[in-house]
Amino acid sequence: MQVRLENIIKNFDDKKVLKGVDFTFEKGKIYGLLGRNGAGKTTLFNCMNHDLECEGKMFVIEDGVERELVVDDIGYVLSSPQVPEFLTGREFLTFFIDINRSKLNDVKSVDDYFEMMHMDADDRDRLLKDYSHGMKNKMMMLIHIIQNPNVLLLDEPLTSFDVVVANEMKQLLRQMAKDHILIFSTHIMELALDLCDEIVLLKDGKLELLDANGHTHESFEEMIIQKLRDDEHE
Repeated sequence: MQVRLENIIKNFDDKKVLKGVDFTFEKGKIYGLLGRNGAGKTTLFNCMNHDLECEGKMFVIEDGVERELVVDDIGYVLSSPQVPEFLTGREFLTFFIDINRSKLNDVKSVDDYFEMMHMDADDRDRLLKDYSHGMKNKMMMLIHIIQNPNVLLLDEPLTSFDVVVANEMKQLLRQMAKDHILIFSTHIMELALDLCDEIVLLKDGKLELLDANGHTHESFEEMIIQKLRDDEHE
């Protein structure tokens, strides 16, 4: 499976943010999306998720068949989790599964999903409003795992986790990437280099795939930083 973006353009009044993005993402890889603040990473995600209208075309290519990228193809994990705080964790998962059951495959029990995310038994029946930021982010990750979209957009999803939980999430994402396309936006270069198979820069409104071949870890970091510095002066 591939997702192909063709000439994606997005302007906000006179500000040109995406200037004809052309790129192909492939199943089985985690893509690290890096860019300066304001480069348009969230704008690109919102265009792919159909939250923003944009010019250009987006396709899914699977088994040689090409079709338009639609909302159901996308899971979008925001950096600020949005959960119904008046529900308990168990009520939220139960409700989500019930209303989406016709679109879900291989549905497990709610407790199986909690176990997958290493959620303590005492936390499962607590109100979501009493969850920490990291626990709320876990819940948002979990509903997208249940939904099983073709493409998972991850906007700074690991920054609220402690070291142990972040490592658990990394292992989970690597497992998911085998059958999905994962695009991981982060400001933390070391995290991107540790987790991701490919590094993509959003620079001057376009995507650029960086080739690490021939580079040491340190020289690859230096190249990324230099390219981002160059963007500041363009």
